[in-house]
Amino acid sequence: MSTLYQSPRIIIREFLPQEQETFLDLFKDKQVTQYLPDFSPEKCQEMFIELLDNYEKKKLSRWAIFDTVNNNFIGMCVARIFVYNISQIEIGYVLSREYWGKGIATEVCKAITQYSFENTNTKEVVAITDINNSGSQNVLQKAGFERLDNLIRNEEAMAYFKIERSVF
Repeated sequence: MSTLYQSPRIIIREFLPQEQETFLDLFKDKQVTQYLPDFSPEKCQEMFIELLDNYEKKKLSRWAIFDTVNNNFIGMCVARIFVYNISQIEIGYVLSREYWGKGIATEVCKAITQYSFENTNTKEVVAITDINNSGSQNVLQKAGFERLDNLIRNEEAMAYFKIERSVF
């Protein structure tokens, strides 16, 4: 199992195959997923199988976030090729509700951004959020991202953020 990042509070690491239910449970809380695209349980299972495959291929993927104090599952984060501009890496995260408002999302964004710059040759890391998700927008700005013009995805405006390698 590979560790992507560790601090006194959190560890970001590969999911273990036996942690599929932990991953799937994250998407069952409607408050946690309110700003995410709708994922069927089958799609979530596909995402889990895909992330394990990505680890083997040493590709960008999704990783687990755990609390280092009590080993509780916090959530997951992702770094992937951005579908709208393949020269950019897109990052994102999903945290369990009990970990909201504690600075963990900002720490995760900084860690996954650093990982993206260190492990790819991208010059830009981007993130998009639901236009109404002010919490995640604040997190991205705290992590050093700049707000750009909205991006249109599936005919819906999304808040669009970018950070450049030289800034980070």
